[in-house]
Amino acid sequence: MPTRVKICGITRVEDALTAVAAGADALGFVFYAPSPRAIDAARAGEIIAQLPPFVTTTALFVDPEPELIMQVVETTGVDLLQFHGKEDPDFCERFGRPWIKALRMKPGVDLVSECDRYARGRGILLDAYRPGVPGGTGETFDWELIPADIAPKITLAGGLNPENIKNAIAAVRPYAVDVSGGVEAGKGIKSPELVKNFVAAVRDADCGR
Repeated sequence: MPTRVKICGITRVEDALTAVAAGADALGFVFYAPSPRAIDAARAGEIIAQLPPFVTTTALFVDPEPELIMQVVETTGVDLLQFHGKEDPDFCERFGRPWIKALRMKPGVDLVSECDRYARGRGILLDAYRPGVPGGTGETFDWELIPADIAPKITLAGGLNPENIKNAIAAVRPYAVDVSGGVEAGKGIKSPELVKNFVAAVRDADCGR
């Protein structure tokens, strides 16, 4: 099965279309004001309206007010919700959309227990841990901490880029990979070259090259 690719932190239509043309399976839009990649619902809706079919659009939240989620869903028609805060499973299920839960690899985290806790979601995303930063750190974590039986079900994030993605896939064999800062020319601005190189490296890893 090919490794799915999500390009997160999309803020411009040209970046979205470049990612799709390169072969990305999913795009992520950040609805968390402190992030340098934050976008508002109206702008995200304009970008999503220009996408071709069969590209999954994902809305990222961090401990949001329910009203924000409902506004984003109504305005953008986004396909999937991604929660990066302390949201519990009941909260994640309230909004009539499939969802995934991001877990930061904090020391001592019980991945098996957390995966069971959020089993009603579509999946688990694993990201690097930095105190006070809910994601987008640009840092990797120890991939050996991921149990082999969980790895094929997770989305791997955290410090991925065109240079390390082959090693990441070889080490983990995840269902999908998620990249943001690793393919940027600047905060929230994607580099077409890096996006293309990243997706190409994923495909090479899938083929064992």
